[in-house]
Amino acid sequence: MPDRAPVQRLWLRCHNAAQRLWLAVQSNVRYKLLILVLVPLLLLAPTLLALSAHWSWNYTYKQLFFKVNTDLSVAHDIFQRIQTDQQQTLRSVAGSYEFRDAFDAQNIQSLTTRLQTLLAQHQFAFLNLLSADVSQRLEPTGWEPWSTKQSRLVASALNSGDAVVGIEIYNADEFARENPVLASQIKLQLVATPRAEPTASTTEDRAMLIRVLQPIVDRQRQVAGWLEGAVLMNRNFALVDEIRDLVYGEGNLAPGSLGTVTVFLDDVRVSTNVPDGQQERALGTRVSAEVRQSVLVSREIWVNRAFVVNDWYISAYEPIIDFDGRSVGMLYAGFLETPLRNEMYRALASLALVLLIGTVIAALVAIRGAQSIFKPIESIATVIRATRSGLTRQRIGSIESQDEIGVLATQFDQMLDTLGEHQESIERAAAELEIKVQARTSELSIKNTRLQETITLLRETRRQLATAEKLAALGELTAGVAHEINNPIAVILGNMDILISEIGDGRDRVETEIDLIIEQVYRIRSIVDRLLQYSRPSSYAGYVSDVDVAELLADTHELVRHELDRKQITVSLDVGTVASVRINRQELQQVLVNLLLNAAHAVQDHGTITVAVSHWHKLGVEISVRDNGIGIPASVLHRVFDPFYTFQKEQGTGLGLSVSYGIVRRYGGFIKVTSVENEYTEFTVQVRFEPLYEDDTEALVGGEARPRGYATTL
Repeated sequence: MPDRAPVQRLWLRCHNAAQRLWLAVQSNVRYKLLILVLVPLLLLAPTLLALSAHWSWNYTYKQLFFKVNTDLSVAHDIFQRIQTDQQQTLRSVAGSYEFRDAFDAQNIQSLTTRLQTLLAQHQFAFLNLLSADVSQRLEPTGWEPWSTKQSRLVASALNSGDAVVGIEIYNADEFARENPVLASQIKLQLVATPRAEPTASTTEDRAMLIRVLQPIVDRQRQVAGWLEGAVLMNRNFALVDEIRDLVYGEGNLAPGSLGTVTVFLDDVRVSTNVPDGQQERALGTRVSAEVRQSVLVSREIWVNRAFVVNDWYISAYEPIIDFDGRSVGMLYAGFLETPLRNEMYRALASLALVLLIGTVIAALVAIRGAQSIFKPIESIATVIRATRSGLTRQRIGSIESQDEIGVLATQFDQMLDTLGEHQESIERAAAELEIKVQARTSELSIKNTRLQETITLLRETRRQLATAEKLAALGELTAGVAHEINNPIAVILGNMDILISEIGDGRDRVETEIDLIIEQVYRIRSIVDRLLQYSRPSSYAGYVSDVDVAELLADTHELVRHELDRKQITVSLDVGTVASVRINRQELQQVLVNLLLNAAHAVQDHGTITVAVSHWHKLGVEISVRDNGIGIPASVLHRVFDPFYTFQKEQGTGLGLSVSYGIVRRYGGFIKVTSVENEYTEFTVQVRFEPLYEDDTEALVGGEARPRGYATTL
């Protein structure tokens, strides 16, 4: 039997040492504090290291997954832009003068040459010129019968007559008919890939294409033919390299990492810059069954770390949807994980080293600190114990702990009790003060609110008085000028009568000129009468009547024709077939004049103003005035109906829209405005068939006038 005596002796020594250590700790607060400091420190360092490693790992990978998801979004946008660029290329060709001229003249040689040039310049897999019903294709010998690949993309183009673009999958025979040379080059041998879904296929000879159909429109705006172009995705290394360079440009990845982009046909890599073991492109390799099920079958975006060909990558996949809405492939973006993981390991190793050094330093500081701290504490404890023995009048209450810190704690408890009483007294005084402050603040708030209401009322009253005074002066001035014009008109007509009578029989030679003069004078009188009615409607009307909107628009157009003709502005009137409305004719004409003049001021020379009239639900008539002028900035759009506010500082008083708004609201209608800066501005006037008299009080929200009770009014 083995001798157990050495083991028993060793255990006994360890037991005795532990007892001595425990007694020392129990009898000396210095050792207690060292244990309390060092043990948590020794436990905290590895715990902190483990938590930091766990947090860093999770946070880093969460950021990596977020980055690769963003990279995939950028790659998706570039992939979509490439499709749009191909469509734009064919649109430019179909709309060019040279191509249209050759097509209209059916210049076979010129068209064939242009197609061959475009095919080489833009790297199309094929480029066809088809007839309007896509049953014929242009050949060097002329138009030949042709059966293009039928799909929903072709059907959509023929039905709509518009350009369409989308992803199409051609089988080997279909693609060989279009380009037999490329068809023989895209065939791939499938490479056995770990974790891929089992398949009986050994090759992939289908073609993934970006297919574009662009209509060629004749002079009657009818489709006369189609340009059909396709860009091959298989082995299109320029495309994936372009996407990679844009997504993973310089400085986007850690040193040593590798950004990659792949286009999959089904689950096979047909165009990629992912390297295989021989530093070649990993064409023919397949994606794992898990990714295939998630992306191709479930049509989800898959973001995770994945083993790609021969190494781990931070990867993101999304389905590629063809024009028929089927998942026909995948778009992949990812970057090599190993350099990032190594960098994280180095960071964790550095953190571990820092923690180790910090722990050692902290332990040394704690030991040295205990020696310097507890000398005075032990002295204080001696004095306190002497006091308890009756050498002084000092008294200490009963406590559980008998060490120096416990005694010191008792003293601090007593001091804290005293301080607590003082603190409670201070808090009570502070609470009383807070109540008084809140009461005074509430009183001041009420008084400030009342003062603000009074100021607002005074400002509104002053604004209304100024508006009324300026409008009155403007109307009086306009009426005076119009009356002054009437006097010479009367003189001209009277002298014309005398002139006619004096000429006598010689009138026949200048009868045309005389009639023209009289006609123009009466036209001047008509314009003056309209101006008088416009400037002082209360003197001419003052009542509502049935107003023919189309006739009123024609008269209004005559009033402002001089301003429009001066700037050579084209006015398009679309009055449709709308009923008349009951309103004061002169006031509605005033609104339309303001809108037309504002539009004329906003557009440049040779601009366009469009006036359209339509039904406003079943309530009345809607008149829209739209110009292609400078527009109104969104920041000031809500102020256009404010009195005396004008966006164009060099002209206008700022009253036209405010007055127009008040007129329309008076009869229960509305004025709305929409505008895009440097594109257009459109005012829409909604007038009821029968007036519904309302208060002028309004609120301007987002550039649209909203009266009180707007919802109930409608």
